[in-house]
Amino acid sequence: MLELRGVPLPNGGLVSIYIDITQRKQAEIALRKSEEQFRAIAQSANDAIVTADGSGQIVNWNHGAEAIFGYSEAEAIGQDLTILMPARFRKPHLAGLSRVREGGKPRVMGAPVELNGQRKDGSEFPLELSLAQWEIPEGQFFTGVIRDITGRKEIERQLENQKAHLEELVAIRTAELTSALEAAQLADKAKSAFLANMSHEIRTPMNGILGMVHILRRDGLTTRQVQRLDTIDTSAQHLLAIINDILDLSKIEADKLVLEEAPVALGSLLNNVSSILGERARGKGLRLLIETESLPYQMSGDPTRLQQALLNYATNVLKFTEKGSVTLRTVIDQETDESVQVRFEVEDTGIGIAPEALPRLFRAFEQADNSTTRKYGGTGLGLAITRRLAELMGGEVGVESTPGVGSTFWFTVRLKKKSEPVKERVPTVTNDDAETQVRKLHQGKRILVVDDEPINREVAQIQLEGAGLHVDVAEDGAQAVAMAQDVAYAAIFMDMQMPNVDGLEATRQIRMLPGYRETPVIAMTANAFADDKARCLEAGMSDFVTKPFAPDQIYTALLRGLDRRGRQ
Repeated sequence: MLELRGVPLPNGGLVSIYIDITQRKQAEIALRKSEEQFRAIAQSANDAIVTADGSGQIVNWNHGAEAIFGYSEAEAIGQDLTILMPARFRKPHLAGLSRVREGGKPRVMGAPVELNGQRKDGSEFPLELSLAQWEIPEGQFFTGVIRDITGRKEIERQLENQKAHLEELVAIRTAELTSALEAAQLADKAKSAFLANMSHEIRTPMNGILGMVHILRRDGLTTRQVQRLDTIDTSAQHLLAIINDILDLSKIEADKLVLEEAPVALGSLLNNVSSILGERARGKGLRLLIETESLPYQMSGDPTRLQQALLNYATNVLKFTEKGSVTLRTVIDQETDESVQVRFEVEDTGIGIAPEALPRLFRAFEQADNSTTRKYGGTGLGLAITRRLAELMGGEVGVESTPGVGSTFWFTVRLKKKSEPVKERVPTVTNDDAETQVRKLHQGKRILVVDDEPINREVAQIQLEGAGLHVDVAEDGAQAVAMAQDVAYAAIFMDMQMPNVDGLEATRQIRMLPGYRETPVIAMTANAFADDKARCLEAGMSDFVTKPFAPDQIYTALLRGLDRRGRQ
């Protein structure tokens, strides 16, 4: 493609020049094509694409801009960009354009920014702007891609409101849960305090009743008086057993029952239960049998609670068995390297249990026969306690029974295995000769009994003086500390709950006195919970006897304390 140009000469002639403009025309065509493509893309975009020159006048306007701002292309072209801005943003915009006109560099934004725009009708809306600067021979230009983010901002606002609402709900719920937790903790503390107080209030008078029965037996009595004492003793022991069952169940339900960890010998355990119930079985003409097996390893668990669970079963079946036998049995169910599951069984040849009564047996306060004409007594707590104890020791309970043939009650527990060989623990002093040993080894020694209950002081004083000891008494902890400052006592029996100064604080103060660092201080208390025992030991007491106590218990505790001190 050629372009013809005529150049006049001085003599009046004309020179014709042909210039090849093929490349320029091709470039123009390519530019127009590119502009058309850009315009087509821009017009099809939903976002506003607006181009302005260096003076801020709009030179390009797409359909997206028309939809967002409300101006037609004819209305927008040639207008200043400030028509798209709220009035409060126009002044800084004009200042920026002035700097550009004076040769300054425009401030070009890279990443999208959020601003407020203004529509033709004057309404404001949030927008997101991406701005680019470009320059050609005709001048500087700015192209902005503008997105209406009203919908997104509304969603963000709703989400923020929902978040705030949820945070408020969480705060309210957290406050409610905190309040409920505090109320539950207060209720738990109140329940624990009530149980501890009930234990103390019930055991204290029971100690006086049983203690006086033992004291009266020492006097010269007629046969009729002995029989009446036996009746009092039997009734008191029965009442104490019921009280212990109720308190044990309450402790379990309040999560206050703490299992101990000590060696467990199955043979000794079954023999203990057989010894306790032997006389009762012989009185009914029943054979009491034991079936167990020796194991090559030692086991550990809570022997006291195991014996209690087994004794509950055995006592129950003796009640319902009139002839034949009762068999105490242990079976090894499962073994691992660390533990063994033991199944304890009590089998009888009694009356059996009707199938419809079986589901009620292990529920607290329920019995197979709740009628007013029932033949056999009992609270219905023993089986429920055994179930709870078995569950605490990782096992379960059950019964198989045939009416008229007999029943087999069973429970399982999981015991830890120890690598040491089995060693039966044999006490150095048996309960039967404890009083004799005290009289023989420690006669004449001075003992202090501290208790705020006059009857309990009298019972302990008479029993200890009966073993040849000299006994002083104190009514509270403050008096006990004062007396200990003046007299070197060989041992002290200390009540826990007393007015003025309690037994715990009194023990701490006595331990600080000269010569009392190793003196046996034996808790003699009606507070029978495990944490009560722990508090006593933590305060410096050396042993723990629970009221109501038999004389042999305080003699045995005294022997342990004095023998231990003698070895030190």
